[in-house]
Amino acid sequence: MSVPPALHALDARRSVPAKQLGEPGPDPVTLMRMVSSAVRVPDHGKLVPYRFLRIAGDARHSLGAFLAQRAVQRDPQVSPAQLDKDRQRFSHAPLIITVIASPRPNPKVPEAEQLMTAGCVCFALLQAAQAFGFGAQWLTAWMAFDPAVHAHLGLAEGEQIAGFIHIGTPKTAVPERERPDPAALLQDWEG
Repeated sequence: MSVPPALHALDARRSVPAKQLGEPGPDPVTLMRMVSSAVRVPDHGKLVPYRFLRIAGDARHSLGAFLAQRAVQRDPQVSPAQLDKDRQRFSHAPLIITVIASPRPNPKVPEAEQLMTAGCVCFALLQAAQAFGFGAQWLTAWMAFDPAVHAHLGLAEGEQIAGFIHIGTPKTAVPERERPDPAALLQDWEG
């Protein structure tokens, strides 16, 4: 069986750890093209239950300083190593796109379905980054779920972070990893 060319991109997808991403990141025109591709996701009701927040340049370090401060507030006994990790978390990749889930009230489209749409946007953005030759990683960690971080980033009530998409140029090749066996995951339902 011949494999359609479009599947090669899906089959080649892999996350590049944020620590292994460096300059350059996408220029503004390329980024807008990537975002244009990322919004072509299933969206029941055409609600567009997501938005993007670009974090680049000095804003990455400013966010890292805030995260270190917040980590101490959350746990005064936080280790110096963890504190440094949180401070540096957004300093590696030149660009972080925060995908914010913004569910809209709709009696026909439950919030869970809208959150899945935001998750699809995250995945599509990873694919778009790779298509342009960049590496990317979808991360969350505690800060994606912390109300003080949400307020600091300007999230509205009811919004949540679907993912921080770190994008840049890979510094090293990322080896393939073992993937699940699809045949073991596919079952037949026979009524």
